[in-house]
Amino acid sequence: MAGDLQYHGHTGNAAYHDLRRLLMDAALSEIRGTPTRIAVRGRHFWYDKYRIGDEVRQRYIGPETDELLARLDRLDRSNADRKVLQREQTRLVRFLRASNYRSTDRGTGSLLAAFARCGVFRLGGTLVGTVAFQHYEGELGVVLDFERTARTDDIDIASFERLSFALGDSVEPPLEDVFRDLKFQPVPSLDRRHVWRWRQTSGLVLVEFLMPARGEEGVRKLPALGVSARALRHLDYLLEDPIPAVSLYRSGVLVQIPRPERYAMHKLIVAERRRAGPDSPMAAKDRAQADFLIAALAELRPDELRLALEEAVDRGPGWRNRIEASLDRLPAARQHLLEAAGG
Repeated sequence: MAGDLQYHGHTGNAAYHDLRRLLMDAALSEIRGTPTRIAVRGRHFWYDKYRIGDEVRQRYIGPETDELLARLDRLDRSNADRKVLQREQTRLVRFLRASNYRSTDRGTGSLLAAFARCGVFRLGGTLVGTVAFQHYEGELGVVLDFERTARTDDIDIASFERLSFALGDSVEPPLEDVFRDLKFQPVPSLDRRHVWRWRQTSGLVLVEFLMPARGEEGVRKLPALGVSARALRHLDYLLEDPIPAVSLYRSGVLVQIPRPERYAMHKLIVAERRRAGPDSPMAAKDRAQADFLIAALAELRPDELRLALEEAVDRGPGWRNRIEASLDRLPAARQHLLEAAGG
């Protein structure tokens, strides 16, 4: 697999990361009041505190990181002309498309843009599944092929339940309004109090919300996103420390995706948990995506790959057995992991 990998050039890589930086800076330019640091259980988070009349409101910015602190430090309240910045974003998107980076289709792009505008990704929502996988082309600079990026019409968004309760902020406008405007309808479930899936009336697109299971799998609320979500095992590992990414739609859309090394390990596990069995087409696609990412990461980020594998197998025999079962079908991936581990 490693010998089959094709990489984008240095100029394309630089253009992608410049575009991501511009979009992240643009997100902070929406601050209305005073950036304020809040401590929660030993961690620090930043909020935009502002006043409307006699009422003080706060809008979640994000967890404290060195990168966020640097952005806040250089935040220019006057800002450059927003139209100038948007033109530069459009130029970079056009350049990346001309350099054969994969564009986001109109239907998916319009949906991701609507989610970004109302705050889904800012408030902890993370793309998972093949839509997330498509974004690793920009993150890793590796050319993706059709076999691994061809997707079903599902768009999955996951978030931590505890984070959703703790933020003290919510999407605006509500997601039910966003879905209505984009011609989506809720999919009925056994419990009418919980809506966690929406299907587009004019197409086949299905949007699902997920969360890590703490105990039994089921359906529970995500207050920050104003929806319910289906709880699944192993998602806590996938969602740990997600990263920003850019969808090449219009002038670029800033989204959030799992770290590629965690995505790869998660797919090895999911392939063995598919309801249709490990020989199903979806399980084969899981393994193909994991195989591709493991090959790329073994060249580009072997230390991150090694640490992700170590953390996964340390979670118990169930995790270890599922990973081993998938690797029995992926001898090249197994060899890459052995080499990353120094074996």
